[in-house]
Amino acid sequence: MLDLSYESPAPKVIAGAKHDWELVIGLEVHAQIASKAKLFSGASTQFGAEPNSNVAFVDAAMPGMLPVINEFCVEQAVRTGLGLKAQINLRSAFDRKNYFYPDLPQGYQISQLYHPIVGEGEVLVNMAPGIARRVRIERIHMEQDAGKSIHDMDPTMSFVDLNRTGVALMEIVSRPDIRGPEEAAAYVVKLRQILRYLGTCDGNMQNGNLRADVNVSVCRPGDYEKYQETQDFSHLGTRCEIKNMNSMRFIQQAIDYEARRQIAILEDGGSVVQETRLYDPDKGETRSMRSKEEAHDYRYFPCPDLLPLEIEQGWVDDIQANLPELPDEKRARFVTEYGVTEYDADVLTADVESGHYFDEVAKGRDGKLAANWVINELFGRLKKEDHGIADSPVSAAQLGGILDLIAKGDISGKIAKDLFEIVYTEGGDPAQIVEDRGMRQVTDTGAIEAAVDKIIAENPAQVEKAKQNPKLAGWFVGQVMKATGGKANPKAVNEIVAAKLAG
Repeated sequence: MLDLSYESPAPKVIAGAKHDWELVIGLEVHAQIASKAKLFSGASTQFGAEPNSNVAFVDAAMPGMLPVINEFCVEQAVRTGLGLKAQINLRSAFDRKNYFYPDLPQGYQISQLYHPIVGEGEVLVNMAPGIARRVRIERIHMEQDAGKSIHDMDPTMSFVDLNRTGVALMEIVSRPDIRGPEEAAAYVVKLRQILRYLGTCDGNMQNGNLRADVNVSVCRPGDYEKYQETQDFSHLGTRCEIKNMNSMRFIQQAIDYEARRQIAILEDGGSVVQETRLYDPDKGETRSMRSKEEAHDYRYFPCPDLLPLEIEQGWVDDIQANLPELPDEKRARFVTEYGVTEYDADVLTADVESGHYFDEVAKGRDGKLAANWVINELFGRLKKEDHGIADSPVSAAQLGGILDLIAKGDISGKIAKDLFEIVYTEGGDPAQIVEDRGMRQVTDTGAIEAAVDKIIAENPAQVEKAKQNPKLAGWFVGQVMKATGGKANPKAVNEIVAAKLAG
């Protein structure tokens, strides 16, 4: 296991204000469940389809149409809860959240206010190697998404696309445990990583499959501790919600601006109004969207079309037994099994594909050497070309083959880099390429000694200098490597040069 230090959140103190203020942040992350069908209908969830082409009668709220729960979506929600070490509620229920909007055909959203499917859990947010912060999860509930209103296609009309209507969402609600913009972004990154490992959400923020509502408030030093003691939210100040954030960078910028806006109001003697706001990335500021509604404003009531959802513990146990290795577990295993640093383990487990790739390369080989090649050579090249690991032209088997050739002494590190370039650009079996192109390094000490003798004989002045200053022996090593086309075994060359100069 990794030796992690779980720090209590360090408050972000806002500079430039008259008084000291601390930030308090809670997030509501909406994650689209990775399902081909919607939560209450069989309509497709395909992204990018023609407008209003993925709409069933239930989604369009046709008279007499009743919702039917998608069992796979329920399984994905339970799977997510287990991945976040959360309480799974064997009995949950759906409610109607009533409000009018053109892209909500039913006039209500089916959600879970009073009895969510998942209770309290946690996310461990890695802030630095060996240091993590614990953010508590209050609940996860399932709900259906709304459609999309489009206002920029015509100067006089708005259009409505109902393709997203009824798409299954998990709303993952955190406690107000986050204390700064960087920590908020790191929390979303870690949450998305876990969801991707679980396979319950693809985390594509550009497509709207993962988006966050950020609740921001400010309080004076000491007030957060009072909240922890009393669980009285009034100590945390009045919060404002910033809706539909789909970028880590924008999340940080929005939090910073909103905190400064609230502080300016309070220090001028005003009061912060609880409201929903939007972030304008072009102006770098938040603006008011509407006053913040409370639960009673939505007239929540149990959905009469759906029975309470009851699941069996045995079914939950089966899901638990089939959970994949999650990021923290994989990270700890890479450190202990392969001897890589915690920083390298973080890089290698950043996504599912990278972790799987490294596992294949490192198994049965030098873990540290494998990590160096995967991170520095492969990842570095892919990043330079703006490619992901899925686009790698070098398979794990091919890279492993290069490492095997190094381990057997068939090629040197320099030749290995030349070989990697050939495999990357042309493909092929590394061992066969070495054989066909005469790249095998020279290990015959007799041949190496002959090359050393020749260089020494041709450079008597340099020999005298090297005897006075042993550091100059490197010049002879370089000349021998050049003369042998880089194929001579570097270790053998160094030993023979040192022996010859000493004699």
